[in-house]
Amino acid sequence: MTAPQNLPPESPVWSGSPSQWLNFSTFIACGVSIAALVAGAALWSQPLIAAFALIPAAYAFWKWLTVKCIRIDITTERISTRTGVFTRARWDMELYRVKDTTLHEPFLLRLVKLANISIESSDKTTQQMVLPGIRDAESLRQKLRANIERMRTAKRVRELDFEA
Repeated sequence: MTAPQNLPPESPVWSGSPSQWLNFSTFIACGVSIAALVAGAALWSQPLIAAFALIPAAYAFWKWLTVKCIRIDITTERISTRTGVFTRARWDMELYRVKDTTLHEPFLLRLVKLANISIESSDKTTQQMVLPGIRDAESLRQKLRANIERMRTAKRVRELDFEA
């Protein structure tokens, strides 16, 4: 069975990266560690202790870079995710394979108007995907839902679940 060829061309729906607010607790812990090491170096007149402040600073930078290097592209047909700083990985999830979407709003993310979108699919390689720290996540989830239904109709796909 072939899908109808009258589909409009694939077009972008949303593109972006997760928010750095995902690293909030890491940044706070590293900031406190740096302050404590610098204060300890000043208190004991040991500048070498202050050099150890580079460790939490480097860790905070790495966490920032890791989130910065995540790229999520959502089109009318698929979700593409690219991760990695030095070694990159990329995977796609076809929208017609999506079974369910869930919006998660943890308290700290709600304070800054962010949320996570969990996506469950029938794809063998990517059965679950989370889009973390997304601004205006409910609006994006509704756009996803509309495109999922459109792709299912166009490809004549129906989802059936069997329970034993």
